[in-house]
Amino acid sequence: MKRKIFLGLLAALVIIQLFRIDKTNPESDPNHSIFVVESVPTDVETIIKTSCFDCHSNQVAYPWYSNIAPVSWVVKNHINEAREELNFSEWGSFTTKRKLHKLEEIEEEVGEGEMPLPGYLIIHGEARLSEQQQQRLVNWAKGLRTGEKIEEK
Repeated sequence: MKRKIFLGLLAALVIIQLFRIDKTNPESDPNHSIFVVESVPTDVETIIKTSCFDCHSNQVAYPWYSNIAPVSWVVKNHINEAREELNFSEWGSFTTKRKLHKLEEIEEEVGEGEMPLPGYLIIHGEARLSEQQQQRLVNWAKGLRTGEKIEEK
């Protein structure tokens, strides 16, 4: 009986590998990128590209484990939700009101340590923000939102 259950689960695992996720990054106008539209200091750009871009952009580099169902389905769902919430590649298409709201959310989410997601950091330790990087990103977002000039460090 245990052997039949094991073989059934194994067969199911093999069969679900046939249901692949779409790893095509959506096309976007490079002129809508936050790095083109806003004044983003080099250090902040590095933080965003290292810790945010793999979910919050149209330039996702899908990791190896995104080839294995059902993990791939979870990864794709997280990326879709992240892009819907905030997409740095589409920043230039946002209204001013939405930009201000997103900057406020960056302050809150990053400031409270909720971003990057703890589950993402388990495998992507390089995306972990130091307290200094966290504060730098929060200060930059606040400065951009309030019109304060925040110098590059």
